[in-house]
Amino acid sequence: MLANYIDAAMEQAVYEILEEEGTYFGQIPGFQGVWAGSMTLEECRRSLRETLGDWIALRLRLNLSVPLLADIDLNHLNSPYEVQPS
Repeated sequence: MLANYIDAAMEQAVYEILEEEGTYFGQIPGFQGVWAGSMTLEECRRSLRETLGDWIALRLRLNLSVPLLADIDLNHLNSPYEVQPS
């Protein structure tokens, strides 16, 4: 589920070349603070994926919501586990 969520978010990523610096910049709309920059597009993608994973982990640890994406809701992971009676 988490891998599918990250894949869906990465599909929404947008990249641009910062010509003056000769670097790439990537971000994911709707995921505030999730961005990366690097010398190559592939490095930028890897860095963006890592940043996204850290962002998700931090938000869930702090009981902050993450966007619903591709019908995947990670917010329920914050809920205490309920044991069903036998």
